[in-house]
Amino acid sequence: MPHVRSVSVGAWIRSGSRLEEPAENGISHFIEHMLFKGTLRRSAEDIARSVDSIGGNLDAFTSKELVSFNAKVLDEHLPRAFDILSDLMLNPAFREQDIEKEKGVILEELKMEMDNPEYLVHEIFCSNFWKGHPLGKPILGTRETLGSFTREMVNNYFRRIYVPSNIIITAAGNLKHEGLIELARQYFEPLAWSGPMPPSPAPPRTPAW
Repeated sequence: MPHVRSVSVGAWIRSGSRLEEPAENGISHFIEHMLFKGTLRRSAEDIARSVDSIGGNLDAFTSKELVSFNAKVLDEHLPRAFDILSDLMLNPAFREQDIEKEKGVILEELKMEMDNPEYLVHEIFCSNFWKGHPLGKPILGTRETLGSFTREMVNNYFRRIYVPSNIIITAAGNLKHEGLIELARQYFEPLAWSGPMPPSPAPPRTPAW
């Protein structure tokens, strides 16, 4: 559609509840929330204003096997979208007060989901179908695991998972591939820490019904 001027760009991290240890259950989703609470360069309000001021959209979600941060903007604002996304992923502040506040926010989200029959049935099914495997754990975590998260724990998990070998940058819309590569290099090359791709857990064993 050559007449369309919009561009969607996303950063995809192989994470989610599948890669979490039992004591870490819910930490991938927790970190997704925390990255919007402020970076070393921007406050939470600055992050929202940076996107709103150019008429863009910024969103994120966590699943059992990945986390996505994505933005949709006009083609002329693609560098700004890269600047914002890379800032979230390279410079999170992880302030103690924000961590404690966000625990309460996600606990309320968990309570709300537990009142949703569709969510509850799905979680009961997964926990029994993939019993004892991370895939059977809830994406939001539990009251106990959420309450145990500390700044050190969050930061250690973040640095273990958010490494170049575990991140994919994608984009679609009115752009050129070479320009996308250059923007990815410009904004994500400063990723200061690196490491091997986190190992995958053993495949789940399904019950022989």
